[in-house]
Amino acid sequence: MVFAIERQDFTGGRALSASAGTGQAGAHGKPNPLRGRVASKGETPASRGNIANIVTVIRILLAPVFIWLLLEDAGRLTPLRYIAAGLFILAIVTDTVDGQLARKRNLVTDFGKILDPIADKVLIGGALVVLSILGELWWWVTIVILARELGITALRMSVLKTRIIPASGIGKIKTIIQAIAISFFLVPLWLYLGDWVHWLNAALMAIALLITIGSGVDYLVRAFRNRPGPATKADSAGHDK
Repeated sequence: MVFAIERQDFTGGRALSASAGTGQAGAHGKPNPLRGRVASKGETPASRGNIANIVTVIRILLAPVFIWLLLEDAGRLTPLRYIAAGLFILAIVTDTVDGQLARKRNLVTDFGKILDPIADKVLIGGALVVLSILGELWWWVTIVILARELGITALRMSVLKTRIIPASGIGKIKTIIQAIAISFFLVPLWLYLGDWVHWLNAALMAIALLITIGSGVDYLVRAFRNRPGPATKADSAGHDK
């Protein structure tokens, strides 16, 4: 009899404990997105705060420093101009670093897929605007490129509830060509090689402009083809509930 009572208390306590644990999970809601792998390679979920995303955030933080240096130089081609150019090139290089880290260590996250192109747009957009403010780049070029970048970003954000559309191959090429063209504008090579460098800069920027427009069209086509059907939308609505 005593044994039966003790067993009943024990099982009841275990049930109570399990119930309490379930309530705790319900109170927390969704799992913490910052929990998970940060740098190690594996198959378990990666944290949003993983090393690849941290590098991407650093790239974003370098943008205002680079912009301030350019504005402070004000086109006088002082050492600040060279430091700004070096920071821009360094930040662009980190774009390759965070991508390799994410792929090799399986740290790819939806958050990173969104953050990476935003970092590129902040850095490149800031460079284009400042170059136009300094009178070294035509405003219409900056406006066309920014219109494409902001428009595609807005579209990317608008479809987040149904799907993620990562950057394509031509999108990555676009970013590289833009970075090369801007780097040539930033580094005053014409002081050492002659005025013909201005023609080279113009040609590189023209190529960057054409690829920017082409990649925007490519993204729109892929977004249209990959749009969810009626069944997918219904499933997604049910899942959100």
